[in-house]
This record gives sequence, structure tokens and C-alpha cells, in this order.
Amino acid sequence: MKRDSRILVCFNLPHSLYSNYLGKENNSETEVEDLSEKNFFNEMDHIKSSLSKYYTHVESLGLGPDIRSNIRAIREHKPDLIFNFVESIEGNAELEAYTAGLYDLLGIPYTGNDFRALGNCLNKSIAKMLLKANGVNVPDAFVYNHQNTFSQLDALKLSFPLMLKLLKEDASIGISERSVVRNKASLKKQIEFLVKTYKQDVLIESFIEGREFNVAVMGGRPLPVSEIDFSGLPKNLPAIVTYEGKWVEGSEYYKHTVPVCPARISEQLKSKMEEEAVKAYNALSCRDYARVDIRLGKDNVPYVIEVNPNPDITSDSGFARAAAAKGMKHDKFLYKLTQLALERVKYDTLV
Repeated sequence: MKRDSRILVCFNLPHSLYSNYLGKENNSETEVEDLSEKNFFNEMDHIKSSLSKYYTHVESLGLGPDIRSNIRAIREHKPDLIFNFVESIEGNAELEAYTAGLYDLLGIPYTGNDFRALGNCLNKSIAKMLLKANGVNVPDAFVYNHQNTFSQLDALKLSFPLMLKLLKEDASIGISERSVVRNKASLKKQIEFLVKTYKQDVLIESFIEGREFNVAVMGGRPLPVSEIDFSGLPKNLPAIVTYEGKWVEGSEYYKHTVPVCPARISEQLKSKMEEEAVKAYNALSCRDYARVDIRLGKDNVPYVIEVNPNPDITSDSGFARAAAAKGMKHDKFLYKLTQLALERVKYDTLV
């Protein structure tokens, strides 16, 4: 029997902030759109029909930069719950957290992480400090301020190889084979490209040259561990997950960064990574769902390289694959996320 509730699926209206999302020169000379947003729009009908199995009213709403218009439209829908798919506003990822804060101000419950977790996880430097303070293993890192000169790099005793990431982006935007650098010349060249293209600070991180895993955490509990299989990747390409690997079908990275779930690992290693993932999830005050990315260092020591709150949960995503490995069909998985949010509201009412 359906629950008599109004569910509003909120998402960000598409907008290409950058002319290049690849993290390297675009040799095709054509504009590359944010394909992560396109992936979501292809699933909108499926998401609404899935939720309609459980709720009497399911509608959708695209949010743009006009906050008054957003507020008016949300209130007109009178939702009992917002299923929050907003990842940015006009391509600005920092406004993801602000949007969650808006729901709080309106007093409307919503799925996923709150504004604090979203903001702290987006800023990779803050996330690392919080993780480290809570006893989570993370690679050493340094933030290059894009307004400064390279003199600050020359003063550091950097140990190569290093990994370069945009400080405040997700969905692997700006990550390519050029992101792994093995000398100062490559380091400076890639930083120059990132600063010029994306106009933001760069995280310089020790590169862990081991296996890579994802641990999906749902409601504070880990789902089956997934491993990225890099075995088919050409030897001249570093074994990392790039923007192309996630979103550009036909690319070498897309074809040869294959997730395997459940991962074929020992029970001991599985338990070790699950424990580290849940610890990271809690350290950043995540709720409902998050994906924790881990690389194994020497002696199988897990290093958390990223915590992704509200990650991609479309039907072909890694998170959905982990849920399926647990025996949860995609429509049931989406329903479970709404239940986590509604149970939180019930608890808050009781206390």
C-alpha cells in the first residue's frame, strides 16, 4: 500500500561552468559539458516511477540561481520530503551545501547529508584535517593557493609521485592521467593548467600506488566493498579514476577502470576497510549515504583519499551496484533513502 505523502525530487538545472572538465588539454577543440549532470537527467523518469511505487505524490523541481523563485516553487509543491539530488547551482559545487541549508530554513526534511557534511567534504583540505583528527589514515597533502607563486613549492621537500586535485570539486572534474606527477617540471605544468582552467586552489597529495576500493556506507553501515580493476589499462596511464573513466564512454579509462563488486579480497582486509570507511563517514558527520574511496598502501594499510556525501546513485552507479550486491533492487534502494530521512524526522519529533 502506498504512503500518502508528497515527495519532491529536487535537482540542479544543467549548467556548464567550465569549457573543459577533463583535467587536460581538449584536443578535439569542442566544448566538453558536465556529463555527470547529463547522466542524472537520463534517469529522471526512472527515479520518479520508482518512488511512485511507494508514495502517492511524486513530483520533480529543477533549482536555479534565483533563490526567491526556488523558495516559491518549493512551497507551492508543499512536500512532506525532498529527495535531494542538487549537486551544484550553475555549476558552483559550493552551493550544494547552501541548498541543503535552505531546506533546513524552510523546515522541510530531505534525504542525504546536511549542509555541514556537504561543505566539509567538498573542501578536501578541511576534510583531511577532520579525518586525521579522528584517527583516519589519509595521504599527506599541501594546498597550493592559486594566487601565490611557485616559490612556495620550491620551499617544500616534496616526495614524488604526487596527485593533483582541484580543492573544491567532485565527480572527478579536473582529474586525468596528467594528475599524477613524478617530478617538479610536471608538477608545475599541471598546476598551471588547473589554475588557468578552473581558477581555484589545488590539493597536492602523496600518491598511494596501490589498489583502489570504494566502500558505500548507508545509514552508517557498509555495503559490499567494490574494487576498481585497472588490469586492462595501458601501462603508460596511471591507475587512477579520472573524469573520462567515470563519464566519457569509449575512452581508455572508461573501458579499463572496471568496478568489481563484491571485491575479491580476504575477510580480514574487507573488515579493515569497512572499519576505516565507517570511521571516515562518522568523522565528517555524514548521514543517510556516502561513498568512501580508499587506496591500499604498503602492508595493505588503507588510506582514505575521498569521502563523497550524496554520491551518484543512479541505477548504473557504483553505489547502486553495492546495494544490488546486498540484494537491494534500485527502486527499493531509493525508497530506503527516503525512509532514513523520514525516520530521522520521527526521532527529532520524539526528542
